[in-house]
Amino acid sequence: MTTSPMQEAVVRPSLWRNREFVALWSGQVVSTLGASISGTAMPLLVLATTGSPSDAGLVGAAGTLPFLIANLPAGTLVDRWNRRRILLVSELVAGLAVATVPIALWLGELTIVHLAVVAFVQGLCFVFFGLAERAALPKIVPVALLSTAVAHNEARSRGAALAGPPLGGVLFGLDRAVPFVADSVSYVVAAFGLLFIRRNLQNDDKPPPESLWKSTVEGLRWVWRYPLIRAAILLIAMSNLVFQALMLVIVVLAQRQGATSAGIGVMLGVYSAGGLVGALAATKLHRRFQPKTVIIGVNWVWAALLPLFAVAPSPVLIGVVGAACAFIGPLWNVVIITYATVLVPNELLGRVTSAAMTLSWGVMPLASLGAGFLLTAVGPVSSILVLAALMLVTALAATASPSVRHAPPLPSDQPADEPG
Repeated sequence: MTTSPMQEAVVRPSLWRNREFVALWSGQVVSTLGASISGTAMPLLVLATTGSPSDAGLVGAAGTLPFLIANLPAGTLVDRWNRRRILLVSELVAGLAVATVPIALWLGELTIVHLAVVAFVQGLCFVFFGLAERAALPKIVPVALLSTAVAHNEARSRGAALAGPPLGGVLFGLDRAVPFVADSVSYVVAAFGLLFIRRNLQNDDKPPPESLWKSTVEGLRWVWRYPLIRAAILLIAMSNLVFQALMLVIVVLAQRQGATSAGIGVMLGVYSAGGLVGALAATKLHRRFQPKTVIIGVNWVWAALLPLFAVAPSPVLIGVVGAACAFIGPLWNVVIITYATVLVPNELLGRVTSAAMTLSWGVMPLASLGAGFLLTAVGPVSSILVLAALMLVTALAATASPSVRHAPPLPSDQPADEPG
């Protein structure tokens, strides 16, 4: 006898009684923490090796290049291949790639090209894992709890991002190799957690035996048919462009203000603390605001906050401004991800998500390269003002979009007798 999603929500009222979700979530806490540690250490390692912001931008671009070139085919393959296997292999391959960094350091053979390759492999594994996890989530979590699961995933990522930068800075100060050893171990721990997921993560209906290109284009066509999804993707692309560039800019700005690697880690930790608090708040707040209010309002708040980075007199205050920006990010993510998860048929979810991520995350290599060249050309303060101007244009576009202004409400995961 098949259990309906509504019946399943009654049987399993709490996500924490769902063994598969807990196994996935817990493993990703460890993995995301490790990635945050090495992600903090990577630009510090590049700057310590060559002293060039442009080199740091190149390595950052290599890490985000898979978002542009791999998302579309990866989405189709996620809908065809075994999703559990994709999750496991992605963790193991990323761990092996990161493990080569401390080995090269100990042998005295580390190069910028090597770091760029490692960053690219990590980014590629992140693409496959993220798409497979997003497509598998509706198979693990009942539909009534999806928005709550997305919010908990946000809290997971933001919590790891809070602890990761300070740890990354401190560990880098102890020894340049230590952050990357920690990250490689975290991937192994996360892979072990995946072994506890026993539920079928595949679609009941097999996709038709069509060509890879035709199957991939189907995801793009689905995105094009929904004006709200199109508008959201374009807005995400602009905010991703701004904030991806901003991370390198504030690291260089903090260095110019005399911050050590540990101080930069603390600054990024304060930044991430806002995201963690916002993620915890988003588990409730997503029920209280209309989606159009979130989509428009978040962009205006960001536009107002970004110029403050240019006048912040210390790394700690840079982190405080970042925390304010990060606080509202999870609410935006819950709204957009829940829309996509509920609206898209599961057999298309990998392809549609990959199409959306190609368009919205594909700007990140350009952002990293642009940040490096901006820093070289005009310095960190002027770079921030350029990014603030781009964010203002994005907020105006969100306000002017008819599809955003008429966005429908999200499905609610609260009981019918609960007020609000």
